[in-house]
Amino acid sequence: MANEKKGITALFASLLIWGFLPIYWKQMVHVTPVQILANRIIWSFVFVYIIIILQKRWREFLSLKRDKNLLYLIMSGFVISLNWGTFIFAVNTGHVVDASLGYFINPLLTIFLAAIVLKEKLSGLQIIAVILAAIGVAVMTVSYGSIPYIAIVLAATFSTYSLLKRIVKTDVVMGLAAETFAVLPLAVCFLIFVRISGQPVYSHLNIGELLFLLGSGIATAGPLLLFSYGTRIVPMTTVGFIQYLSPTINLFLGIFLYREPFTFIEGVTFLFIWTALIIYSISQVKQYSKHKNIEEGGSNA
Repeated sequence: MANEKKGITALFASLLIWGFLPIYWKQMVHVTPVQILANRIIWSFVFVYIIIILQKRWREFLSLKRDKNLLYLIMSGFVISLNWGTFIFAVNTGHVVDASLGYFINPLLTIFLAAIVLKEKLSGLQIIAVILAAIGVAVMTVSYGSIPYIAIVLAATFSTYSLLKRIVKTDVVMGLAAETFAVLPLAVCFLIFVRISGQPVYSHLNIGELLFLLGSGIATAGPLLLFSYGTRIVPMTTVGFIQYLSPTINLFLGIFLYREPFTFIEGVTFLFIWTALIIYSISQVKQYSKHKNIEEGGSNA
């Protein structure tokens, strides 16, 4: 019970950090989204590698180059980097509401991809949930005449990342180290290119912006490590219910703090998505109860 409380605390901490992360990225007004992304990759790797050294696991990290799933880890690095970059772009261009929509769609797209790629069978409720989510996105697309690309890219990249993580059973610290290391050369080369082209990299920043930029590694890896710890302890039904805390905070920040428009059409879209999520959550509870009953029946046999 004590461990479960620690797990729930870790989950809430990670989701609160992710929820309020737009405020963090908004502090770097003099840094382009791509430069923020490059620094996020570099300092995330530095932070995680420090953890690896403290845990005396650097030999284990070096052995990853012989891992049979190395290609999947590299793919994960590029996919999650695209996700990070899109989120930063969304926040710094006034599309926090669109970003929250993407993360509300994410769990539904994840089960859809799992059904296609991993051949997992969807329940009737899950099929209904996916259809409702698709209708919600279609309403916005038809009404505005354009696809909500930020929401779609965020949902697609994170669900793909989740799918790759299910294929590769790598420890979260080693996984994040490998993923950031895979894209590290691109991040470093980009900053070198910026400097060579005559543009400032750090010299134009005030001390506050510089500290926020250097702290981007902790802001990235910290909540991910907390979330991973929590999901290993807390029942998946609990995780399923509280995982929406983060995009809900994003949505409220976008509407009430940053005064982004929230039209009737967006309200209808979110209504479809939220209805789909309620149905999806009910299906998760049913599945968990079914598995628990089977396990208890097996243990009593």
